[in-house]
Amino acid sequence: MRRRPPGAAAGRRVRDLAFIGFLLALLGLGLRRPFLFVLAYAYVDIVAPQRLTYYLLNAVPLSLIVAMLAAGGWLLADDRRGARIAPRQIVILLLLGWCGVTTGWAAFPVEAADKWDWVWKALAFTAFLPLTLRTRLRMEALALFMTLSVASIIIVGGIKTLLSGGGYGALNLMVDNNSGLYEGSTISTVAIALVPLILHLRRHGTIYPPDGRVRLFAAALIFACLILPVGTEARTGLVCIGVLGLLMLRDVRHRGAYLGALAAAVLVAAPLLPDSFTQRMGTITEYKADQSASTRLAVWRWTWDFAREHPLGGGFEAYRANRVVVATERTAGIGNTVEANPIIDKARAYHSAYFEMLGEQGFPGLLLWLAIQLGGLWRMEVIRRRYARAGPEDGWIASLATALQHAQIIYLVGAAFVAIAVQPFMLMLIGLQIGLDGWLKARDRGARRHPFVRPRAPAPAA
Repeated sequence: MRRRPPGAAAGRRVRDLAFIGFLLALLGLGLRRPFLFVLAYAYVDIVAPQRLTYYLLNAVPLSLIVAMLAAGGWLLADDRRGARIAPRQIVILLLLGWCGVTTGWAAFPVEAADKWDWVWKALAFTAFLPLTLRTRLRMEALALFMTLSVASIIIVGGIKTLLSGGGYGALNLMVDNNSGLYEGSTISTVAIALVPLILHLRRHGTIYPPDGRVRLFAAALIFACLILPVGTEARTGLVCIGVLGLLMLRDVRHRGAYLGALAAAVLVAAPLLPDSFTQRMGTITEYKADQSASTRLAVWRWTWDFAREHPLGGGFEAYRANRVVVATERTAGIGNTVEANPIIDKARAYHSAYFEMLGEQGFPGLLLWLAIQLGGLWRMEVIRRRYARAGPEDGWIASLATALQHAQIIYLVGAAFVAIAVQPFMLMLIGLQIGLDGWLKARDRGARRHPFVRPRAPAPAA
């Protein structure tokens, strides 16, 4: 048996103690400010420190404990006056209940129970989160915590990409498994979706006012987000970068200069990209020659046929029942002869959030999920237009609504190729959307009750 060097074990213990010390400090502060329990849950659910440690945190149900602290702190110590349930929160609870129903008849009950164990917590926390977001400071603190939590993964991936170039399935993001945000296509999608939120915090942040240090860190983090798809070699990330570039056209003043700078950046960056990355990106249009893409299309066809036979869904992990035959094509020889190579594959994942919902939750679950997503896009557009020309006091509102909408659009495009229908980070963005919408409605109700009282501008956070 190969022995590990004693220094490695000592290093792991030090890292474990650092994680534990940070969490204990954060939870200790939560005893005085219960909202910090909500931020602690966001950190735990995004970074998953219990999977990064070897000795202590991985032996306790950390996310459940912090979730109970967050809910208990809100019930016992928070101001709940004026708290209302928004329509999308009801839809989220309906989706949660439907997932519980389909888990009862799942074709693979053991595997379905494992997924249900974390899905119900993610959906329940999303429905609960808007109730706690009753001030601008709280919304900004949540956005900042979410950004920095994902940044802890992105920065590691960006540094490793610069040092080694990465590789498909070869970029280690602090943990040796590819679940959650540590999977290449997932983190590539989330990283690009994070860019609009970073830009908003750089312009309108009050916890860290936008001075030179904040602008420098934001620029470096955006650069890490953009090169992460290079390190993971995730084709989904390249598609999301294209969507981000198009969305930013909505707000730039000089579109011609922006497009010229974008083209120049592509021309400069293209020769510097690794050969493995350019070769893999070239397979986007050659799906018949790529086994991965051909298998994905075959699984989507199987899922559609499965949903027609099981319109109410097959429960979590229903894809394990699939068996697909893939015929890839390859051009060979002087006469460009096309050779077909049939391959039989089994239990292949959905590789799409839309087909994930369709196969697991059926048409009812897919419709509920789409209602949640489309409702967010619509409400953020309403808020964006309403406050587009607001004064300095409310200028941040349109910016935040735009950032949340753009992040969701990027996610929905990336989700077409990755099974991330219930990704916790993106669900938190939806909770933040509902919180912003509800806070504005509550402020409007207060203005109608007291029309002659001018609301005070929020003081910058220390």
